[in-house]
Amino acid sequence: MNDFLPDTAPGFDQPIAVLKHCHGRIRKQLATLERLLSHLPEHGADEAARQAAGAVLKYFEKAAHLHHDDEEQDLIPMLRAVAQGEDAATLQALAPIILQDHKEMDALWQDLHEQLTAIADGSAATLTASNVQRFVQRYTAHMEREESTMAPMAVRLFSPEQMTQLGTSMQRRRGLGETPAAPAIGDAVASLRKDYGQASLNEDEVLDDPMQQFTQWFEQAIKAQVNEPNAMNVATVAADGRPSSRIVLVKQFDARGFTWYTNYDSRKAQELRANPYAALLFFWSELERQVRIEGRVETTSAEESDKYFGSRPLKSRLSAIASQQSAPIDNRAALERNYEAVAAVAGDAPARPSNWGGFRLVPERIEFWQGRRSRFHDRIVYERQEDGSWARQRLQP
Repeated sequence: MNDFLPDTAPGFDQPIAVLKHCHGRIRKQLATLERLLSHLPEHGADEAARQAAGAVLKYFEKAAHLHHDDEEQDLIPMLRAVAQGEDAATLQALAPIILQDHKEMDALWQDLHEQLTAIADGSAATLTASNVQRFVQRYTAHMEREESTMAPMAVRLFSPEQMTQLGTSMQRRRGLGETPAAPAIGDAVASLRKDYGQASLNEDEVLDDPMQQFTQWFEQAIKAQVNEPNAMNVATVAADGRPSSRIVLVKQFDARGFTWYTNYDSRKAQELRANPYAALLFFWSELERQVRIEGRVETTSAEESDKYFGSRPLKSRLSAIASQQSAPIDNRAALERNYEAVAAVAGDAPARPSNWGGFRLVPERIEFWQGRRSRFHDRIVYERQEDGSWARQRLQP
């Protein structure tokens, strides 16, 4: 079902030809998308359909964004710098349209992304014809507009040096060519950047109950094989107002809140005794999502703590008994001796120590964050009202 380009792509010494070649690849992916639309009703998400959906996803998730960046960050600014007279007037009218096209094509792509992902993993075989048609039509018109105006203008106006500048920038954007000298670490950190674009989050799509919305996202994180989807940052504040944070694993979440287990003499436990409010953060980079949760923390019942402690592997239970969490110790060898001493007398069913148990954060505020292109992210926040209900609103990124 996929078409592969048999022709050799031009080199970056011909940057306008590279941009045109990208258009050719886009047209082939659009053709694959249209054939997929007719293939699915008869064959479902068979191997051919899964491969085709995967190829389209791969291209429009990465390569298409690079092509847009070539135009937005290099081609258009360079044309603006040299265009005069009629060329300048044409560019002044055209450039906003090109940039708006990019935004609208990104929005149209969001409508297709989820369906194509499901086809690619074989879990569904549905593709909305109207979404495909709008996407294909918009991209086709966009490419024709560029090919009839901007590309010929660049060929006419750019000097050989400017063509080299454009090609070099495009090459670096793709991680190709000579490796530039390493910048100072501060500068390197400042330039680290990843654009997001996997999904969107709209008010009319989220569930009324934030715990149900969290459950839905958590299940999607598991399905996507996110690395440790249950890992969360727990931030606490000491009595003197100094904050601290660490990563722990959530062990249960339900209508009551989010539960984790720890040593009650640890630093976080001491801080929670002084200030029983905390914040949690789940970050699922593979899905470009995060969930921020704030609320009051309470201890779980002894029965709950006993039940979870008994479910842990034996060595984990022995470690919990042997370690005075957060307290200083001379060296690793001393820590190992403590463990061996406990293991020698604890048996196969050690009891839960009284200073070990669960904490549960009862949420008062839950914010769902979905990464979007150009840092124009989606943020939907829920806040618990006095009657126990949840109010929901969008926040600006």
